[in-house]
Amino acid sequence: MTRDIVQELLRRMGEGDYDRIAELFADQIDWQLDWPAEGHPAAPWIRARTGRKDVGEHFRLLDEHHVPELNGTSVTRVLVDGADAVVFGTIAQTARATGVAYTSAFALHLTVEDGLITRYHIYEDSLSVALAVAG
Repeated sequence: MTRDIVQELLRRMGEGDYDRIAELFADQIDWQLDWPAEGHPAAPWIRARTGRKDVGEHFRLLDEHHVPELNGTSVTRVLVDGADAVVFGTIAQTARATGVAYTSAFALHLTVEDGLITRYHIYEDSLSVALAVAG
């Protein structure tokens, strides 16, 4: 079941279907994508989140601040161990406000319980992201 939910999440992310992405998440989640901890005004999607109600906004903001036609993000491997999965890949985006392109390797740690995502921890080079979107 974990692999199926992860594959469905990746599919919906690729389609940019924010509300359907959020449906895959539990009401309360363990979210980690908040460096710098105080956030950055040019990267409003990088902040703490608590549950399903916040997830759609995350992906909406992410798309609003990037040029979708230049998105080259790719997944290279998905590892599953029980309820946990790790997705490895490379983020390749272009910031809409500055036109600056950036790439970053990433690892996404997900936990699926009762058919819903309860953990979303992404590890990426958030400094490169912030520098690209801030100019």
